[in-house]
Amino acid sequence: MTRFRLQAITILVTLLPALGLGFRFATEGPGANPVDDLTHVTGEWGLRFLLLSLAVTPARRFLGWHWAQPLRRTLGLAAFCYAAAHLATWSVFDLGLDLRAITEDVLERPYVTAGMAAFVILSALAVTSTRGWIRRLGSRWVSLHRMVYAAGALAVLHHFWLVKADYRPAIVHGVLLAGLLAARLVWRARSRAASDALRRS
Repeated sequence: MTRFRLQAITILVTLLPALGLGFRFATEGPGANPVDDLTHVTGEWGLRFLLLSLAVTPARRFLGWHWAQPLRRTLGLAAFCYAAAHLATWSVFDLGLDLRAITEDVLERPYVTAGMAAFVILSALAVTSTRGWIRRLGSRWVSLHRMVYAAGALAVLHHFWLVKADYRPAIVHGVLLAGLLAARLVWRARSRAASDALRRS
């Protein structure tokens, strides 16, 4: 499969949750709580695509899936877009773009604080994801984009604090993020051991 086709399929997959929600609204009506539906779908899929983007590098390193590497940026941008829609739903439909109410929510509600912090990080990563920014930042680009793990942790925390009854999805997301972090640590340990072995040889 060519790189173009793979990217096209990935983009289509990232659009499916939004298209599914739009189709449901069009055929069944908005339902009793359309804002809640928008909030949950955009928030949960934003987190899922973020985790998928983080899974690309372990898949390449441990499974040899080098073909997946170009998809990391696509999945990361999809995560940002869903996070932006999640934020817009909350700020426009819940709070009517009242800046005072938005500020109070961010400062007084821990789950909103965590979610907003995650979005700020994702925004910085989305802006600097272009080749131009990679050239401008040089080695600092890698350090900046490692912040994606902090964004993931804050997003999981936001999800966990937000739910009121069924914690299972939030726990699953937390376990997946922990596994991805563990995979990164294992790879770093292996790389360090290999470097030490080369120096001793």
